[in-house]
Amino acid sequence: MRRMNWVIWTLTAALAFVELARAQDNKATPPSAAQADRTSVAANSSRDVVAVATWDDREQEAEARDQEQWDHEQERDQERKDRQSELYNEGTEALDEHRWDRAIEKFSAVAKESKARADGALYWKAYAENKLGRRSDALATLAELRKQYPGSRWLNDAKALELEVRQSSGQKVSPDSESDEDLKLMAINSLMNSDPERALPLLQKVLEGSQPLPIKERALFVLSQNGSPAARQILAQIARGKSNPDLRRKALEDLGLFGGKESRQTLADIYASSSDPDVKRTILHSFMIGGDRDRVLAAAKGEKDQDLRRDAIHQLGLMGGQSELWELYQKDSSVDDKRAIIQGMFLGGNSEKLAELARTEKNSELRGTAIRNLGLMGGRAADSLVSIYQSDRDPSDRRAVIEGLFLQNNGKALVDLARKETDPQLKRDAVEKLSLMHSKDATDYMMELLNK
Repeated sequence: MRRMNWVIWTLTAALAFVELARAQDNKATPPSAAQADRTSVAANSSRDVVAVATWDDREQEAEARDQEQWDHEQERDQERKDRQSELYNEGTEALDEHRWDRAIEKFSAVAKESKARADGALYWKAYAENKLGRRSDALATLAELRKQYPGSRWLNDAKALELEVRQSSGQKVSPDSESDEDLKLMAINSLMNSDPERALPLLQKVLEGSQPLPIKERALFVLSQNGSPAARQILAQIARGKSNPDLRRKALEDLGLFGGKESRQTLADIYASSSDPDVKRTILHSFMIGGDRDRVLAAAKGEKDQDLRRDAIHQLGLMGGQSELWELYQKDSSVDDKRAIIQGMFLGGNSEKLAELARTEKNSELRGTAIRNLGLMGGRAADSLVSIYQSDRDPSDRRAVIEGLFLQNNGKALVDLARKETDPQLKRDAVEKLSLMHSKDATDYMMELLNK
């Protein structure tokens, strides 16, 4: 932008000079026809160049504004999702603590603001209302759930809860003792060890009933410990969506954590058939927990959803798949995917490859990403950062090194660079970072500057 403005200013000045010279010539001697034509052409050409430059400048400004607006909208959308998730979690915590009024408040807010989890929020709101004895409110909330979300997976749970509410008609409803549920679950767990055939139907009844989510999750945990085909089938049914989404997510996690080869195949089948990004993301995490590197790599290579593909790349880094990440980096042409791979290398602690990319990557943006990630790796990467600064003449790369050393709180290395730096702007950048650091080296250098 500054360069374009400088060009415009220069051309404008040149045009003014041409006009001034022509005016002076007119006073002295009348120009010939050829001279007049040349002067006119030169002036018009200058005006055209200025116009084109001005147009390019405005176009760049418009693109920058559009990008800024899009970034702002994405940020607001993410903030909204984070808030909704936080409200839902606060609601479930209130349920665990038997704070029914607070649970109603939180789930009401979720139902109002979020379409993605509104049906689950309405169910738990009705559950809390029933616990307070507000049966008419609970029935109205369940009716709203059926009306607004006729295809919801919460409907079976809602029917069981509605039956419970209606059976309580004419009686004052008191909150159930959670310890009673605990005792039942403990008995079922004991029965699972001695007589699994009798225990499985009882567990299934708990999972299909109106008990709070923590009780169902514990029942699911008991079920996942049993390796029988019948237990795996119940768990797989829930994981495939035969229950509410919260319980489904837990079943997907348990399949990855406790299941064997058959369970991971079930997860792979669900992943292939599902179009729900949240379900797929949970399965990727389960693959990572279960150490199924091949399936995570397959998702990193072939997943069409950009966000899920990058999640798979990050999971691969956490699993130690550094050779796979390097293979992906060399074959992938997407800058965004390569940036995710660099992040995966950072998550896996691969400072050697990050340093290599910081020196050899041709794309300046990716080179800067590698340098910044090196900075986040702590003191062990300090020597690599200093070496890059000394050998790389690109101001952007050097600025990234300064940022990396700042993130490490490496005052000594940053002071050494600032003392030797001859570029005024880079020296200023280094001093600015040092002024924000709380280290003896930085403080001593600040005093040294003040005493000059």
